[in-house]
Amino acid sequence: MALKVGTSAKAISRAARKTPAGKSKKSRKFAAAKKSARRRKKSANHPPVAFGHPPPPGEGKRGERGYLTYLLRQAQAATRLRMERALAELGVTPPQFIVLTMLKAYPGLSGADLARVALLTPQTVGVIIRNLERDGAIRKTPHPVHGRVLQWTMTRRGNSLLEKCRRHAKALERRLAAGLGAKTQIIVRRWLSKIATDLQQEG
Repeated sequence: MALKVGTSAKAISRAARKTPAGKSKKSRKFAAAKKSARRRKKSANHPPVAFGHPPPPGEGKRGERGYLTYLLRQAQAATRLRMERALAELGVTPPQFIVLTMLKAYPGLSGADLARVALLTPQTVGVIIRNLERDGAIRKTPHPVHGRVLQWTMTRRGNSLLEKCRRHAKALERRLAAGLGAKTQIIVRRWLSKIATDLQQEG
């Protein structure tokens, strides 16, 4: 748009608003709205990919098609959780129950041996031993052969507590064996034992 010489500043301002430069703000808004509409249309035609949830235990890779290592871990985690809930009624943790069981089965074990058979770290076993002694479940007594050697033994309270824990453990054992025949149970036990034996020897 051409302006005459001597045009006032007010007239220049009005003219500027009518020029393409003056309309740029409105044009930008229109372009943005048009672009937004295109995006909405594209989203409607191509919805975003929904990320699915993993299958529940027993299905897909968490079932028969899964890796044995993962399936063993999954089964162990489920068993441990069920045991934790059951023993919580007695104020006992699964590691404490394991230590009591091993002390009952193998009296006189050293801390290192106890940690090995209980599949726990020596530090964890040390804490558990102190707590069980504090609660009166175990105590130190002279070794029946080496009198100067002290060993951890179960007290009457400890034996009573262990028996209550075993009731829950046996109930869970029956649950695990449900649907398995005697021969199948033997096969499963041999297989699990062989895994532990072979891998430990290789390590």
